[in-house]
Amino acid sequence: MYINSGYLHNSLLDFKDKSRPLVVGSCGTYRLIHQPKLPTYRPRGRIDYQLLYIVAGKGHFFLDGKEEIIEAGHMLLYRPREMQKYVYYGSDQTEVYWVHFTGSNIKNILKEYHLFESGRIMQTGNSSEYHQLFRKMIQELQLTRPHYEEYLSLLLRELFLLISRQAPIGISSQNRMLQKEMEKATQYFSEHFTEEISIEQYAMDKHLSTSWFIRSFKRYNGVTPMQYILNLRITNAKTLLRTTTYSVAEVASIVGYDNPLYFSRLFKKQTGLPPSEFRNTETMFFI
Repeated sequence: MYINSGYLHNSLLDFKDKSRPLVVGSCGTYRLIHQPKLPTYRPRGRIDYQLLYIVAGKGHFFLDGKEEIIEAGHMLLYRPREMQKYVYYGSDQTEVYWVHFTGSNIKNILKEYHLFESGRIMQTGNSSEYHQLFRKMIQELQLTRPHYEEYLSLLLRELFLLISRQAPIGISSQNRMLQKEMEKATQYFSEHFTEEISIEQYAMDKHLSTSWFIRSFKRYNGVTPMQYILNLRITNAKTLLRTTTYSVAEVASIVGYDNPLYFSRLFKKQTGLPPSEFRNTETMFFI
């Protein structure tokens, strides 16, 4: 069996800490290789929270008097004082990450990210980003570098945020493909927004329906591709107007508009001010 773990202040005892909103007490990973099984039974649970992430294989959990088999790509949350009874079998080649945490604001934090609202189990998919965050938490607990306790809480919050962002997209293979496609498109537009971009041509080059691509992009980012590109251009134009002495025509050209009059009309429509007035207002504000 492979095991790697870290504990706050090197203490194996679970604890409750209400002095801070979020405190990571321990984090680790198991990977069964030769052992036949690894059982856990805590009839009275723990006094902290425990989050389990099934990376590979499966886990056999006894919840509300029934055995449930939880496959890879799921996370399970035990709240304080909930009975914990589960077993991993070597034949399943199970790999698991776990983290224990406490704090004064856990319920609100979980609610903020809409996590585990319908029960203990969430289908989260298998992401390398999850693995990296768990490994970072383990390392921080082991190395105890300056400010590591604060960094641990930030890493766990980042994990919660990633889970929350993944959940609306879903975890089916089709939706994972959708997510990757939209990530590629978002990155492409971010790197080429100053150029002339045809959404229809982009979709055609990717062998995608234009209408499907626009709908999917909006579902993923909350805005259409053209609105995303426009937002990038206007945001960067604001930065240039505020921090440089480039003329309005030069700013327009830099962010992708050959016609400065068209840029000015568009800028005013988006911000409520013409570029020159925006520059003067911002300059006065920041002096």
